[in-house]
Amino acid sequence: MNLLEYQGKELFARAGIPVPKGRHVGTASEAREFVKEHPGRWVVKAQVLIGGRGKAGGIQFAATPDEAQSVAEQILGMTIANRQNPKGEIVRSLLIEEQLKIAKEAYCAVAIDRATRRPIAIASRRGGMDIEEVAEHDPADITKFDIDAAIGYSPFIGRDVAFEAKLDPGYRKAFPAVLAGVYDVFFRYGAKLVEINPLVLTEDGLVFASDAKVELDDDALYKNSELKEWQKSLPLDEDEALAVAAGLGIRNFRRFEGTVGTMANGAGLAMATMDAVRNGCVQFS
Repeated sequence: MNLLEYQGKELFARAGIPVPKGRHVGTASEAREFVKEHPGRWVVKAQVLIGGRGKAGGIQFAATPDEAQSVAEQILGMTIANRQNPKGEIVRSLLIEEQLKIAKEAYCAVAIDRATRRPIAIASRRGGMDIEEVAEHDPADITKFDIDAAIGYSPFIGRDVAFEAKLDPGYRKAFPAVLAGVYDVFFRYGAKLVEINPLVLTEDGLVFASDAKVELDDDALYKNSELKEWQKSLPLDEDEALAVAAGLGIRNFRRFEGTVGTMANGAGLAMATMDAVRNGCVQFS
């Protein structure tokens, strides 16, 4: 179960991770009223489970109620697509969030390292970018630290990671607490991935989670029943809805053309198996 940005940031706030002020809205009139009641400069963000929102026009700025309504009308109802999801997702809600004066951007995450079977903290001074591209072209700019789950997280881990990642000195004081919050969300809610990209350092020296990517293990949702209610608000396509109804997990079922199906542990193994089946069928046809 992947969370929308506003949902992930709610979990961040519970864990003490600083997030920008904002509100989740479903209509352009709600966006207008919020900005009218809270004068300032705001960012209007499409709430979809897909990357590339900014490039697609799904993130815009507003400084007045009229601007907020105008950009909200533009974003709501648009379809955002990328290479992973060519069909795209329709924008049905927005996050109105205060515009930060950004000085630096970093990357911070906790995920599972399958090689060591441990949670791993990941950081990079090159935030705001596709982390896969950084890993491919500049792997030295990514720092990893295996965490022993039996011992848990300690502030020294955050200090070591920040130092090894060569984060701007402005991050050093806040980063151990931010990473502690990410680790807390990871374990408390049974996550597979908790990611902040970018982790922003503002011009006045404050640190905020400017984005939130949280992927939860469906098998752990029973521990936090309120998250099952969140699942009802997610923009699921037909296959994902069928998977949830069958108890398979949102990302664990996908239909393709043809008459042969596979059962596999992970997308990579599934694609490899499909290739092997296809090649075998071609060879013996």
